[in-house]
Amino acid sequence: MELEEIIRQITQILDQGIKRVGFVSPSHFIPQMKVIIGVIQTLGYKPVWVYNTNGYDKADTLRTLEGMIDVYLPDFKYMDGELAQQFSEARDYPEFATKALKEMFRQKGASLITGEDHTAESGIIVRHLVLPHQIPNSLQVLRFLAEEISPRIHVSLMAQYYPTQRVLNHPNLNRGVTESEYRTVVDEMEKLGMFNGWIQEFESSTFYRPDFDQLHPFE
Repeated sequence: MELEEIIRQITQILDQGIKRVGFVSPSHFIPQMKVIIGVIQTLGYKPVWVYNTNGYDKADTLRTLEGMIDVYLPDFKYMDGELAQQFSEARDYPEFATKALKEMFRQKGASLITGEDHTAESGIIVRHLVLPHQIPNSLQVLRFLAEEISPRIHVSLMAQYYPTQRVLNHPNLNRGVTESEYRTVVDEMEKLGMFNGWIQEFESSTFYRPDFDQLHPFE
């Protein structure tokens, strides 16, 4: 798609009253993203720019985005490299993600600024999905955030993992998270003094799950 058409589509949405533009997993098109932001701003639009990422980013690259990105929305999946290799084939995920998170925090700090509609306008929100059988990994994730970054950082702790057909025979991924597992992680979060952010009511986890048996699961 040509740049002109991308800009047309974005401005068309902004003209409808949308106030935010999000880039999802944008690590591989950072140069294009910067051009898009620059052109949109030149046209007089001032949306909230959201960098929505899996956390597997280079800190040096993120450093070049300082002053451009309003809200960082990273996942923080693993502190266990073996687990990262097993589930995502990225043994060095902890190395990159921890450096990336520190850089995001350097830029934004612990404060989360929200607008009148209570949505984020500036700051960082770290998402962590608790996985079945992998509670030690989740505890390490929280301890890193609290001890190496700040216990005041905003965290979205999720319990909504569910097994798809492809992993029904996987010994560690063939079931959802139990209430006891999730409670253990929540208790650690509270013990670490991490009171900024969100936890799910355990029963509500299915509400956020797309129906991937449908052709268009997000509609």
